[in-house]
Amino acid sequence: MAAGVVADASAAFLLRLVHDIFAVNVAAGVFKKDCTDLVRRIALFTHLLEEIRDFGPSDSDHDHASSSSDSSWSDDLAISLQAAKLLLSAASGYQSVNSSDGTAKRISFQFQCVTWKLEKSLSKIPFDQFQISEEVQEQISLVRAQLRRATERYGSLNSSKVSNAISHPLEKGRDSNNHEISAKMDTVPENRGALRHAAVEETKVLERVNSSSTPSEAFLLNESDSKGQGNLATKGTDQTKKPDTLVIPVDYLCPISLELMRDPVIVATGQTYERSYIQRWIDCGNVTCPKTQQKLKNLTLTPNYVLRNLISQWCTRHNIEQQSGLANGRLKKSDRSFRDVSGDMAAIQALVSKLSSRCLEERRAAVAEIRSLSKRSTDNRILIADAGVVPVLVNLLTADDVLLQEHAVTSILNLSIFENNKSLIMLAGAIPSIVQILRAGSMEARENAAATLFSLSLADENKIIIGTSGAIPALVDLLQHGSTRGKKDAATALFNLCIYQGNKGRAVRAGIITALLKMLTDSRNCMVDEALTILSVLASNHDAKTAIVKASTIPVLIDLLRTGLPRNKENAAAILLCLCKRDSENLACLSRLGAAIPLTELTKSGTERAKRKATSLLEHLRKLQQP
Repeated sequence: MAAGVVADASAAFLLRLVHDIFAVNVAAGVFKKDCTDLVRRIALFTHLLEEIRDFGPSDSDHDHASSSSDSSWSDDLAISLQAAKLLLSAASGYQSVNSSDGTAKRISFQFQCVTWKLEKSLSKIPFDQFQISEEVQEQISLVRAQLRRATERYGSLNSSKVSNAISHPLEKGRDSNNHEISAKMDTVPENRGALRHAAVEETKVLERVNSSSTPSEAFLLNESDSKGQGNLATKGTDQTKKPDTLVIPVDYLCPISLELMRDPVIVATGQTYERSYIQRWIDCGNVTCPKTQQKLKNLTLTPNYVLRNLISQWCTRHNIEQQSGLANGRLKKSDRSFRDVSGDMAAIQALVSKLSSRCLEERRAAVAEIRSLSKRSTDNRILIADAGVVPVLVNLLTADDVLLQEHAVTSILNLSIFENNKSLIMLAGAIPSIVQILRAGSMEARENAAATLFSLSLADENKIIIGTSGAIPALVDLLQHGSTRGKKDAATALFNLCIYQGNKGRAVRAGIITALLKMLTDSRNCMVDEALTILSVLASNHDAKTAIVKASTIPVLIDLLRTGLPRNKENAAAILLCLCKRDSENLACLSRLGAAIPLTELTKSGTERAKRKATSLLEHLRKLQQP
């Protein structure tokens, strides 16, 4: 119930944000077309948010969903919409007489950032959880495609306007009057504090676009009370800094994102950036330093441990949550106390150095020990990743030695259990090598590769990357021909990947329906539950629906209504409802095969969800029989 209430409140709040964006006057100015296009795309969010708002908690088939999972997608979307709103305020009506105006260049860069953020936020919305209609899902898919194309049109991060904006982030615009932009957010039950804090973090770039502050003035972060009211401002000459504000030192901000760095790394020129942003810069094909424009002699990213420790100490002093809890050789425990791990760190560093040994046996022993350590505890996973082991393990995935491969992929699986390590693994480019092991590795390596893909795909943005990597055909092959454990690992990964709409078509084209039907009719009945669970996710996709019906799956599902376990009957009814709703031909097939009898029985003795699905199906059958 709480999850539905939070989703309802979040959607209502987001709708207000969308309506506020409608109200921005974009009738004139240099960026008139950019503003108009952005508002038009955001307007298409309305139907989606209305469906989420109107989705009652009693209608949910996901009663286990927590309010924290509901707030995750809404926080991200609120951040993006707030950024869009502030950008539109800054860009609408902006006039420039100078084509090299620094403010105009930064605004242009920010259109790229905002469109990218909006597309990423939309990818995190759990459509299946809110039973979003196919029409709206298709509409949002189109919007996301438009946003991706817009991001590409604004140019990759190597454009001259971006380089200029990074090199001169505080260059004054035409208007010399200092002014303040306040980002005040309405509160939302349960997740209001998270929304406020996240919005403060994300809108710093826009604040600097419209500010004429100096570097020493940095940004003012409001440390407000528990009521969740937030304020972000830059200080002008006629303003005084309030005692409840927190100044973020400029040296702690990434030159690209202008956000507080969490994982600072040094490039070949000696400049420091947030790892994810400089990695994205490099991935775009750039070979120059964003800030100095010097050519990079190499693309190595070296962790800036000194700066990371300084930022960590600063965050600790000001009660700002940190990701790993590791600072100055001490690790935060669950009771918020610290323990000294400097000895452990030294031992792990020694292990990591042995991974590059010329001696095969020494490399085997080192990676086997890392595998063992990473399995034991979260603390070990934090320390091992902090030692920079992830890129080394990724290189070992392509080793000729089978044992090295098995230990490396299993170590990555263990490390991925800690949420913050997922991004490190993705940034290290692990997916292609994991997929190759999934195709051609030993059975143990294939099993653990599938489990690793499942773990990484728990982060919604990774579902897209993994889906486009060729992983799905390899997983379907493991589902058909793997060991018992391999089949289960493949099924779990496929289920999670197919939550993302775009991956459903890929799974169908890879032959997943044939594999699932074989699992349903297997006399041993060892994976019926997994097959039904995946089918229930796929059935909302048009291509999957067609393939399911063409494979003569309906008779098998009706048989499961009669003889299956309670959970299987529930899923079979849910799949049949997806197949037959608004499809008279499939409904007629259901009627001919005598589904009414087991459905009637299910309305009396099934689970609560099964009763709802069976009742709905019987109602459709009655309507079909009416003259």
